[in-house]
Amino acid sequence: MRNKLEKIKEKVESNILAISIGVVYVWFGSLKFFPTLSPAEDLAKNTIHELTFGFLPDSLSIMLLAIMEVGIGACLLLNICKKQVVIVALFHMALTFAPLLLFPAESFQEPPLVPTLLGQYIGKNFIIVAALLSLMQKQSLTTMTIKNKS
Repeated sequence: MRNKLEKIKEKVESNILAISIGVVYVWFGSLKFFPTLSPAEDLAKNTIHELTFGFLPDSLSIMLLAIMEVGIGACLLLNICKKQVVIVALFHMALTFAPLLLFPAESFQEPPLVPTLLGQYIGKNFIIVAALLSLMQKQSLTTMTIKNKS
């Protein structure tokens, strides 16, 4: 009985992180489907515009971002392709730091140590990156354990 409880506890603990990140991705991503609902909409559009040299129209770029974010979140919530999804999410997170370089006047009151509210909004992504790296490490350990048992 104790082993069963420990296994359930391990399963829940290992998925809580993925579930919490998944909820954030679905929540924030779904806001981008509705014009002006997301407080990050203008920032996202401007950043994608700069990164793609204006190749993507803003209305298309925000929809593609919304689809990607909701997709990442749904996959994390449903525990689908976790390793690949974590890699995509880490790539996405890396791009969320681009405004710090592209728009320093909007990101910092006094560069580089005094962020504006926008800079703080971006800075909180360090926590998500750490959580994603933790998920990746757990996934790698699980994969190694399974291979060693074979």
